[in-house]
Amino acid sequence: MTDSDSIKPATQMQYLPGVGPSRALSMEKLGIQTAQQLLFFFPRDYEFPAPPLPIEQIQDGEACSLIGQVSDVELISRTPGKSIVNAIVVNETGAVKLLFFNQPFRADQLILDQRVLVSGVPKMNGLKVEFTHPKVVLINDDEELPKPEILPIYSLTDGIKQAELRRIARLVVNALSDSLKEVLPLPLREKAAAILNERETGIGDMLAPIETAIRNLHFPSDQQALFQARTRLIFQECLVLQLALAIRQRRLSVELKSPVLESSAMIDARIKNRFPFSLTNDQERVIREIRDDLSRPFPMNRLLQGDVGSGKTVVAIYAMMLAVANQRQAVLMAPTEVLARQHYNMLRKMLKDSRVNLGLLCGSLATAERRRVLDATKSGEIEILIGTQALLHAGVKFKCLGVAVVDEQHKFGVAQRELLRSGGEDPHYLVMSATPIPRSVAMTLFGDVELSTLRETPPGRGKVHTYLSHQGWKDRWWIFARQKLDEGRQVYVVAPMIKANRSESSKEGETTDDREDTSSVETVFEDLCNGPLSDYRVGLLHGRMNQDRKQRVMEDFNEGKIQVLVSTTVIEVGIDVSNATVMTILGAQQFGLAQLHQLRGRVSRGVHEGHVCIFTDGEDAPEENERLKIFSETSDGFDLAEADFQMRGPGDFFGKSQSGLPPLRIADLQRDFEIMKAARVLAKQCIRDGSLIESDAWNELRGQVMRRYGKRLDLGDLA
Repeated sequence: MTDSDSIKPATQMQYLPGVGPSRALSMEKLGIQTAQQLLFFFPRDYEFPAPPLPIEQIQDGEACSLIGQVSDVELISRTPGKSIVNAIVVNETGAVKLLFFNQPFRADQLILDQRVLVSGVPKMNGLKVEFTHPKVVLINDDEELPKPEILPIYSLTDGIKQAELRRIARLVVNALSDSLKEVLPLPLREKAAAILNERETGIGDMLAPIETAIRNLHFPSDQQALFQARTRLIFQECLVLQLALAIRQRRLSVELKSPVLESSAMIDARIKNRFPFSLTNDQERVIREIRDDLSRPFPMNRLLQGDVGSGKTVVAIYAMMLAVANQRQAVLMAPTEVLARQHYNMLRKMLKDSRVNLGLLCGSLATAERRRVLDATKSGEIEILIGTQALLHAGVKFKCLGVAVVDEQHKFGVAQRELLRSGGEDPHYLVMSATPIPRSVAMTLFGDVELSTLRETPPGRGKVHTYLSHQGWKDRWWIFARQKLDEGRQVYVVAPMIKANRSESSKEGETTDDREDTSSVETVFEDLCNGPLSDYRVGLLHGRMNQDRKQRVMEDFNEGKIQVLVSTTVIEVGIDVSNATVMTILGAQQFGLAQLHQLRGRVSRGVHEGHVCIFTDGEDAPEENERLKIFSETSDGFDLAEADFQMRGPGDFFGKSQSGLPPLRIADLQRDFEIMKAARVLAKQCIRDGSLIESDAWNELRGQVMRRYGKRLDLGDLA
């Protein structure tokens, strides 16, 4: 029996040849406890053979290889345990020097006239070429030249060396790869290759079988074999994810029932006549998409993403009004009470003199008013209810809810949806996001949601200018701010933190700190009141203020009673004061790109040009910060989202718990976007023609989908 004959998928690492208990403990730190886990512990990179070069073409610091003969060897022993071996290798194109420190055995290995293959990174020492500790392969005269080998590079931990892990992996791959069960049937691999080849991937007639893919992923015979192996496994991972999302989308349409909300030319005209402006082409298109969704007997499950100021709220109002026109109720959930009240006041003005009854449910309502709103909602008297997350925790009961609008990326899953069911039916769901989502993220995390996008800005909006500024220029900036205030405009000043003790909790996502910091709102407020803006009416706003005070400050700013608002990020979402055209952002390095763009959106609400100036704390100049430089040069939120994703990568972009999906093992959302698109196409075909559900040949694939994503098919978040 050979070593590989005794290896089974469940074999514990310590029982593999040459591993033992000590190395097994080290392997466990890498998440590897069994042979099968090692089989699917994929290399993070590869060591490619260096190209052979004539000696005169060798460049300093560029990896290469050469074949020659040993012409001289010298062992120099300086002190016990310390030695240097010098060797000279020559061929018809010249000579190179090899240096080995504390490897005296090299003097016996490199005998005169021995043919060798030398690989490494050379260094030029004057006109001489030197290799320090190169890889040396001995070549016998009767042997063919060794074939260059691509070597896997695995993630390591203390107690495991790369050479050891390669040896163990080779044993496992040889033992187990041929017995792997094929997850993708041959017809599916052929279909996948056809779709991929439409994208000019060069994958061939079909995806590689699983055993070939696993072998060539760990120990590829050449670069083409590696490409085909990676493509096969990346596609499989993408397909499993897309099938899970497609199944969930199908189940929403088959198992859940919602009221049919019909439209007509008269209803459409009555709703649009309530808007005191013309809709953009984007808004008209998205409204048509939503009308089609609402006319079906299963829930709309749509994510509406749009740049700041693109008019998402108008689209949401249309959907809610269509529900009311069909004798159904609608609800809009906002992330803050300030924004909920703003939505409520806007709707009150828009629906003035109409028979539509509105309600507001927020945490600050008096007990009697809260009870009245709850009773009126339950009876159906209130037709459109606006509120915060209090809507989910206040025992709200609807008589006949038709549309639920969730504003600004709430975590909104099955448990929350259950609370909004009425009469045994699910409402239609519209989730709005002012943070544009990168294309690859939309295709994965939101793959089971219909996506609508608003990119067009309503006409008449002023352009926004963004500036990076040094601390030394702050006085000049305040002069500019005073000029704009004297012209009648209003100013935001945003700071990242509240001056407070670390032990006190923060609200609204703000930072607290126990340092006297120039970027704390309280310090900035005091400095401006006593300094450059002392002649103007300055207000203060942050999340630790009570709700009545926050609301009063926002109303005063909206009415112009406050000219300068010093605030934390509580103004980031949805605050709409068209006369505010100047914004100063302090401590800008503490904000993310999306957050900076949201803040900038507060000064693009009217016809006047906006001006945003960002300052950083400390000695670093803002233009040295790549993120801030991109922000100042890019005004399109979708472009910023892609740039942010490129810089941060999927892990940092999602955070530890935002994605709601297991991490991808080999696929990369940025690099493998085209493969993910191809997998999405095939997944939709499989669900549409029923092959995944009906064919026994697909049992393994079905099982893999359910094992990896089954628990999330019903519990995945809407947004």
